[in-house]
This record gives sequence, C-alpha cells and structure tokens, in this order.
Amino acid sequence: MSHVIAILHKIEDALLVSLLLLMITLAVFQIVLRNGFDAGIVWADPLVRVLVLWLGLIGAMVASRTDNHIRIDIVSKYLPEHLKRFATLLVYLFTTSVCALMTLHSARFVIMEKADGMSAFFSVPVWLCELVIPFAFGIITIRYALFFLENLIKIVNDRS
Repeated sequence: MSHVIAILHKIEDALLVSLLLLMITLAVFQIVLRNGFDAGIVWADPLVRVLVLWLGLIGAMVASRTDNHIRIDIVSKYLPEHLKRFATLLVYLFTTSVCALMTLHSARFVIMEKADGMSAFFSVPVWLCELVIPFAFGIITIRYALFFLENLIKIVNDRS
C-alpha cells in the first residue's frame, strides 16, 4: 500500500510542476507576443486563470499529505501536553468537516455549471476546468479524516 501511495505522491508532484511550468511558459510567451509583436493568443489568458486554480488546489492537496497547511497555533502553545492531543484531534475533525462540506458544495457547483453548458476557451466546458475543486477538496477531506483516525487511535491506545 505504501508503494501505491508513493506513486500517487510522485504523480501529484509531477502534475504540480508540469502545471507551474506550463503556466509560466504560457504567460511569458503571451507577454513576448503582446510587447514584441502587438499580438497574442486569445485563449491564453483564460487558460492561465484555469491553471492558477488547478495549481492552487493541487498545491493544497500536496500540502495536506504531510499536514503542512497554514494554521494558527496559538492555542496549542499554551495547552498542557495531554490537552494538545485533544486539541489536535478537534482541529483534524473540524478540517475534515469543512473540507467535506467544500467537496459537497463544489460538486454541486460543478453539476450546475455542467447544466449551463458554457465553455471556458475553445470548446472546453467550464465545468471541466472546475472539476479540480471537488476533487482536491475530496482528497484533502480523506487525508484529514485519516489524520483524525490516526490520532484518535493513538489517544485510545495510550489510555489503555
């Protein structure tokens, strides 16, 4: 199982790097065309906006796999050690709940966008560009649910 997870992590990393390189290349090419030739690619700007969305959400997925999201950690600084574990457990439960809600509502949003039938650029439907939102939040939800379960098991085992 750990081999499969390692492969999935490499795919995430490769996708993240590829999207970043594509976005930078396309943006620089667009700048050169505009400033040097008074021309441009009509679909480049919408594609760069979509790439920013994908890059941000896949970056959040990558950060979630090692629990490296931004957090306000003032409470755990002042809590005794035995309460820190419960606070962490609550944070994981809260994060899982919020991400689950985001997954649900972003999936509903994508379904509504699919019903609209609009296209983002060329004939690429808008909903296809937005599909990363429920996908990324779904992965983050699963990861934080696993963090929650892992910490819950540790607390239960330590009390036994």
